[in-house]
Amino acid sequence: MSYSVGQVSRFAGVTVRTLHHYDEIGLLSPSGRTLAGYRRYEQEDLDRLQQILFYRELGFPLDEISTLLDDPTVDPREHLRRQHALLTDRIDRLQQMVKAVEHTMEARAMGNALTPEEQFEVFGNWRPEPGYAERAEARWGHTQEWQEGMPKAANMTKEEWVADQERVAAWVSELEQLLDSGASPDSPAALALAERHRDMLKKFFDCSYPVQVSIAESYVTEPEQFAFLVRPERQRPGMAEFIRDAVKANAAKAG
Repeated sequence: MSYSVGQVSRFAGVTVRTLHHYDEIGLLSPSGRTLAGYRRYEQEDLDRLQQILFYRELGFPLDEISTLLDDPTVDPREHLRRQHALLTDRIDRLQQMVKAVEHTMEARAMGNALTPEEQFEVFGNWRPEPGYAERAEARWGHTQEWQEGMPKAANMTKEEWVADQERVAAWVSELEQLLDSGASPDSPAALALAERHRDMLKKFFDCSYPVQVSIAESYVTEPEQFAFLVRPERQRPGMAEFIRDAVKANAAKAG
């Protein structure tokens, strides 16, 4: 069975013009032609085209590909072995690049557009568990809030992060005082603290009450999420539940 240039173009995902060019330079000349002069490609032509495309993907220039494929001393199977080795090496290098990109994505998801020294200065010694960024993006990445908030976080300066962390620390101090006083989560002071919590989130995205409730729920179910708000050394038993209940009560009051 033979194939027209149009069929081969569709099989291989290359343009007809490319196939014409390969024919013109002698890289891939079809085995036959119709009486009208149209190109017809046999199976061996398709095999050679596959080899050409493999080498092209690996970055070989066309003249070098022609030399390699036309070398009578090289067994066709040797081309496959060579390409397999080259592709495997390329996959390894691409995987290393993927890991580097993932580390960058994680840093941006964390809002760490800072130098390593600044990161330790601003955030202290605490760090989330490895893979947190991926888990967070899997949960929130499809939301408008994530897509709105992450660019803002990633572009914050060191001074902005320091100011934000100071504001959160002051909020936590008031929370501690409230817990010490024995106030209930639906007390006026707790509701005011819940509203300030929403204001802190609104720095990054337009935080609705339902979204705030969902985030507050995560403080109870996901310790590492809670650690972004209250560092582990300042956490107390029942603190996350108190915040969640106060946020729920404030949202219910707001209607």
